[in-house]
Amino acid sequence: MISFLILMATVVCFSAILALALNFQWGLGGMVNFGLAGLYALGAYSCALLMLKGGANTFFATLGAMAIVAAACGIIALVTLRVTEEDYFAIVTLGAGEMLRLVVLNEDWLTKGALGLTGVPRPLGDVIAPEYYQYFQLGLAVVLLLGTVWFLNVIARSPFGRIVRALREDDVVAATLGKHVLWARVRIFAIGGAIIGLAGSFHGFYYQYIDPTQFSNIVIAYAFMAVIAGGRGAHYGAIGGAAIVMVLLEGSRFIKDLIPVLDSDQLAAIRIILIGVGLILLLIFRPQGFAREYRLQVEIR
Repeated sequence: MISFLILMATVVCFSAILALALNFQWGLGGMVNFGLAGLYALGAYSCALLMLKGGANTFFATLGAMAIVAAACGIIALVTLRVTEEDYFAIVTLGAGEMLRLVVLNEDWLTKGALGLTGVPRPLGDVIAPEYYQYFQLGLAVVLLLGTVWFLNVIARSPFGRIVRALREDDVVAATLGKHVLWARVRIFAIGGAIIGLAGSFHGFYYQYIDPTQFSNIVIAYAFMAVIAGGRGAHYGAIGGAAIVMVLLEGSRFIKDLIPVLDSDQLAAIRIILIGVGLILLLIFRPQGFAREYRLQVEIR
């Protein structure tokens, strides 16, 4: 039971990092990212390939994956927002995410297609004894999560953070005040992309095996549920929302012990229904989420 709780907490940590990335892009910046699953896959595969085929260690492979996803997000934002309205941006991200998924699925020479990549190395996996590794992995996940929250809090309290929120509220006013709207949005999406790359890298470390089925569009739904439940724009709320979604998702596996007549398909459907019902109830009784976005307060004397 202790091992299950430790592994569950680890999953919550890197799921919360993914939710924080979406919260920064959409919750603070107002940039809807429906390509989250494809970018998440890009981070996981980039990190794994840099280690398996490029010979990089886990640290540089993670940095490389973060840089690759950040560059991909920056290019998507730059190319799209220069030629079209913001309303179409979400559609473009959905198409980009699906394109990345198809590349992962069909480019066998690089990703081994549907077979996936096996034997993904873990940080210090050859140094720490296997019986203690789960504790180290959980500690590393917590450190990365806290580091991500700290980084995003620093941004939120900086002048750039005020620009981010201004663009979400009214980009015309921000442009009138002399802010470079396009460049700011490219940076917002790229920073969120780097965090997605970090989450994807840790996904690969945790499972040591990645294949296209792990990055279906249901990942997008879970991430949006976490941000909505936690409170749009609230970093700590996104963590709490991710924890609630993952606990409901993984904890519902034990329903089969209570109702043995359920088969695997029925159980999977019930798990999704439970999360959906929980989200609906949340939107009815607490539409603002569990936490509130940080707001700069100025005392006027």
